[in-house]
Amino acid sequence: MIIYRFLTGDDNAKFCHKVTQALSEGWELQGGPQYTGSPTTGLRCGQAVIKKVEDQPYDKNKKLTDY
Repeated sequence: MIIYRFLTGDDNAKFCHKVTQALSEGWELQGGPQYTGSPTTGLRCGQAVIKKVEDQPYDKNKKLTDY
């Protein structure tokens, strides 16, 4: 099974650390980063990540980070 997450945050070091942590936990980048923003909210980032897990059925009540 392949699990999908979309990480979001402000365009800063905290967001980069969030993506780096996911990569260190076995997640892989899926496509490039996405950006959106406005004068009031500033620049926001998003990055899709996927993780292949074996022998685990999907459980909608399970946190994706627990796979």
